[in-house]
Amino acid sequence: MADTADIEGLSVEDAAEEVSRLSAEIRGHDEAYHRRDDPTITDAEYDGLKQRLRALEAAHPELIAQDSPTQTVGAAPAEGFEKVRHRVPMLSLGNAFDDTDARDFEARIRRFLNLGAEDPVALVAEPKIDGLSLALRYEDGRLLEAATRGDGTEGENVTANARTIDTIPERLTGTVPEVLEVRGEVYMSHDDFAAMNAAQAAKGGKVFANPRNAAAGSLRQLDSRITAERPLKFFAYSWGAVSALPADTQSGVLDFFREAGLTVSPAAKAVSGIEEALHHYRAIEAERATLGYDIDGVVYKVDRLDWQRRLGARASQPRWAVAHKFPAERAQTVLDAIDIQVGRTGALTPTARLRPVTVGGVVVSNATLHNEDYVAGRGADGQPIRDGRDLRIGDTVTVYRAGDVIPKVIDVDLSRRPKGATPWAMPDRCPICDAPAVREAGEAVRRCSNGLTCPAQAVERLKHFVSRGAMDIEGLGTKQVEAFWTLDWVREPADIFTLRSRFGPDGSALKRLSSLEGWGERSADNLFAAIDARRSVPLHRLLFALGIRHVGETTAKLMARSYGSWSVLREAMSAAAAAVDDPDNEHRQHLLAIDGVGAVLADAVITFFADAQDMAAVDRLLKHVTPEDEVATVAADSPVAGKTVVFTGKLEKMSRDEAKARAESLGAKVAGSVSAKTDLLVAGPGAGSKLKKAEALGIETLDEDGWLDLIGDA
Repeated sequence: MADTADIEGLSVEDAAEEVSRLSAEIRGHDEAYHRRDDPTITDAEYDGLKQRLRALEAAHPELIAQDSPTQTVGAAPAEGFEKVRHRVPMLSLGNAFDDTDARDFEARIRRFLNLGAEDPVALVAEPKIDGLSLALRYEDGRLLEAATRGDGTEGENVTANARTIDTIPERLTGTVPEVLEVRGEVYMSHDDFAAMNAAQAAKGGKVFANPRNAAAGSLRQLDSRITAERPLKFFAYSWGAVSALPADTQSGVLDFFREAGLTVSPAAKAVSGIEEALHHYRAIEAERATLGYDIDGVVYKVDRLDWQRRLGARASQPRWAVAHKFPAERAQTVLDAIDIQVGRTGALTPTARLRPVTVGGVVVSNATLHNEDYVAGRGADGQPIRDGRDLRIGDTVTVYRAGDVIPKVIDVDLSRRPKGATPWAMPDRCPICDAPAVREAGEAVRRCSNGLTCPAQAVERLKHFVSRGAMDIEGLGTKQVEAFWTLDWVREPADIFTLRSRFGPDGSALKRLSSLEGWGERSADNLFAAIDARRSVPLHRLLFALGIRHVGETTAKLMARSYGSWSVLREAMSAAAAAVDDPDNEHRQHLLAIDGVGAVLADAVITFFADAQDMAAVDRLLKHVTPEDEVATVAADSPVAGKTVVFTGKLEKMSRDEAKARAESLGAKVAGSVSAKTDLLVAGPGAGSKLKKAEALGIETLDEDGWLDLIGDA
């Protein structure tokens, strides 16, 4: 289980900065893994990064971004293949890192479905194959299309390659649904991998690092004849679009797959509950070395399909499944130095520079140290961590690779501390601009006081502006932003959109950019085209890109959906700023009524819109960029489409989470508090102040049965 003790004490600003940094790092690893089939870290390291990000987002839900790595899947499809849009999104799985996490998974299911302790939760437990996800579309039993997962929404058409895999049948046997999309994993056995690598080496060909890379690279060959030469296999474990399911349980569908001629993992097993699932997990872990192919954990899935449908998905992950990962590893190395990184909000973060050490085949050379208290051996609550042992340069430290930001320094061996090693002290000045670095009361970090005058902060905000979840300007990444800053070409977002015009007419912009090292005419032309493609963007993307403190991608989307247009939002925030002495003014209250928006976030948004310097920069940007009005997608026949609904009190026939999820699926906006904008209050037993306020405002109120009648779920 992740060590996240320090998260509770982080301010929202610090958490937002770490969320931004982690998101960028994970996206880079997604690109390497899913598009280039060339991962730069192990699965355990990657899982650790995501686990830390999830923990931060759980502590600060307002920071959850719509395309946060925890809310999205994979990476955009690679060039060279026809694109296939998945009719049912291909989701990723949440992770459990120990028995406690696994039991929490079952507990969440019980809470969501309102189950009693006596109600059994039957599961299917199966090995988590370390390969490449693939979707096979059969119509009338005949294979018509095969697609990789890609970003979960759109993948690559690899049909010709999939047809060369012996364990993928061209035709299914027996009685099958008219349409059936089978999902599973393409992999390579250890023996086949070794034999293939030996043959490749003998003829001077490419030697793969591991079976997963070999399988992915083989499946994604543009020439299917090369794929046919590679010893690929396929395990089926799930499905997407289907005209009619052949069973009402997960285990029943797996049995059908076997009967239809598909290969299913022989270790997949139906179990009666989480304790039996854990027993099966330990049995698979014990046999891991003898399976003959790579696995990195065991997946638990709710067996009843009607329960799977009720549980649904949260962002990119189904609520009815979880991957219980195998334990990570540790190693000892020497702490050679502690450097300071400055983030876009000015936070100074100590970073460990480690003597390179191999942990499970991965070379580890640096790690985050969070803040000065963590280095000193104190937790966010002021209590000792590591039994109060501080970290000093020259120390021999223990590095842990999973369950947190990976790698993480978790302990120090005092018996090997060098003589004369002195306690480390956080600098009181910014290492970039030399401005005072101030730690305010109640804060866990020091922060550069120079604002955007500090080059580090300005550059980091520009990196955020062009990042994938924000403006997503292809070809303008971290290195390019830093280079353009150094050349004094881009100092604020508006400068990006005037690059071409400032470089001059008649193609001189293209020539000037293409003359830089690493650029050519084609890449320069592509960049200008990518910039032009972002001259009109959805409102929620612009809001997130502006870097407003505490506003993550999810919050930006909620705000965009609530206000609809930039003009309406700006007018409301300007009015809220003008009435700042009245915290109960209607504009601030409307912002607070958005589910997931708290007082700290609301005040940060209002402060941003009240800042003349910030708004002047936005005005310069909006001369070149047009924010598109946000149009919510709603169910055509929904009686609550577009309405703002608030739930209060105890619901007895479904959990609050299930009720909210159902309302959102019908196109309703779920708010956390009652305001004049509320259309409907659903009140269960124990409803208090929200019910009284709704009655005073004359808002329609229903009990749970009335709500179920209204939406047709009675």
